[in-house]
Amino acid sequence: MRDRLNVSLPVAMISHIGDLATRRKVTRSAVVEAAVASLLSPDSAEKTEAALTRRLDRLTRQMQRQERDLMIALETHALFIRFWLGQMPPLPAEAQAAANALGQERFVRFLDTLGRRLSQGGSFRDDIPLDIPAMRQTSPAPAPAPAPGKEAPSS
Repeated sequence: MRDRLNVSLPVAMISHIGDLATRRKVTRSAVVEAAVASLLSPDSAEKTEAALTRRLDRLTRQMQRQERDLMIALETHALFIRFWLGQMPPLPAEAQAAANALGQERFVRFLDTLGRRLSQGGSFRDDIPLDIPAMRQTSPAPAPAPAPGKEAPSS
């Protein structure tokens, strides 16, 4: 059994309904009926929730990868600084100017190398496996590095 319902819709919407009905070779009433049925369907909310859940899961994975990459970058930087401070003796005052000039020259070469690598599209991140065994929760934490000037205890 069917009952008649008269509704007023904007002209543009009626035009869209007519175009869709023509493309699908159905009546305008069938298009409107399908749209209303979809809106009133109890699984409509579930579909929306499932789509949002998938999107949130994808965003969560992206954030976890960014957090991991940032942690790797920070740890790499900290290890480099620790190593550098432990290996570099203090310079006498008369050697500081020459060391600064050499440092500036090396820094320019570093920036050139970095620019080339970035323009080629490669990155250090691509060299790191997604699942680093040392980062797994089940593995023990690494031993702290010895303070500069001190030797690590031998086993």
